Amino acid sequence: MKQEWKAPLRFGAVFLGLYLVVHYWEGLSALLRTAVSAGFPLVAGAVIAYAVNILMSMYERWYFPQSKSRGVVKSRRPVCLLLSYASLVLLVVLIIRMILPELIQSVTLLLQELVPLLQKLSVTINQNQDQLAALSGLFLADGTVNWQELAAKAVNFLLTGLGGVMGSLMSLVSATISTAFTSIVSIIFSIYLLMDKEKLSRQCALVLKTYLKPSWYSHLLYFLEILHNCFRRFVVGQCTEAVILGLLCMGGMLMFQFPYASMVGTLIGFTALIPVAGAYIGAGVGAFMIFTVSPIKALLFLVFISVLQQLEGNLIYPRVVGSSIGLPGIWVLAAVTIGGGVLGIGGMLLAVPLAASLYQMIRDDVACRNRTS
Repeated sequence: MKQEWKAPLRFGAVFLGLYLVVHYWEGLSALLRTAVSAGFPLVAGAVIAYAVNILMSMYERWYFPQSKSRGVVKSRRPVCLLLSYASLVLLVVLIIRMILPELIQSVTLLLQELVPLLQKLSVTINQNQDQLAALSGLFLADGTVNWQELAAKAVNFLLTGLGGVMGSLMSLVSATISTAFTSIVSIIFSIYLLMDKEKLSRQCALVLKTYLKPSWYSHLLYFLEILHNCFRRFVVGQCTEAVILGLLCMGGMLMFQFPYASMVGTLIGFTALIPVAGAYIGAGVGAFMIFTVSPIKALLFLVFISVLQQLEGNLIYPRVVGSSIGLPGIWVLAAVTIGGGVLGIGGMLLAVPLAASLYQMIRDDVACRNRTS
């Protein structure tokens, strides 16, 4: 009798849950948004810890791996953790130092081109000042100044301008403080996770093994292992491919004497972390920067980057990234398209390893079913 009541009870519980979700959707969605907002620093810290752990694990393999000294063993984790964060900070500083000076130079050239245009516009306005002033109501019909209208417009301009500036300033200060607080909390949380990752892993495994059936526990471990392997291989492969593409772009630009070679090469290498579409984003920005110097060279740069993209897409990416994650090119493109449409750039980064994990699990399941049949 108990077995006969289980199915109706489950159906009733599911139906009741769906009814509550639909009926109280606004309150639940607000509660969910609040929870996500409150927990975002912790989620960001976990993401940072996962990325830094790849570099930290590499340093730990190099840090006196054969030594059994107590001092070396105790210092391995903090030293490698410090080296990992220091390496990332140095990388960010290097990218900024390579991009920022040439970006300032390009903007300066652009402003220099705009100065003559603004001067011509100023001359035109001065030549038609009488007509413009009459139309705006600052002059009366007899040619005298309408001081009342002029004072009203001046006061309105000052009040509107000050209000807009103060509002923008407060928004900027608030956003800066919020971002700084989130970043600090995320980094601190990531350090705690990395320092005690083995202990946390054992505790999570014990909790899951206690509350899950053995079959569910083994399936969950299998899923998490595939997910971890795919994400790890994707991050390492994507970073390697981005470095190779950035160096090839910089070398080619130096060889063809394109301006802003170091800046554009670094920018394309950085944006190449986004699968498939990233290098095109960097190429568009680079073409605009070169256009401020020479439109002909900007056109030739687009031809060069198109050839380089074909070389990278057909030779480098399949060997470095595609083979590492085991996902065919057509599914990489589909994953990037869907992920970008749903979550933007973040979706592009997450979609490929998720698709690779799903692809591998389906492939393993198909192979298992064919062996047993």
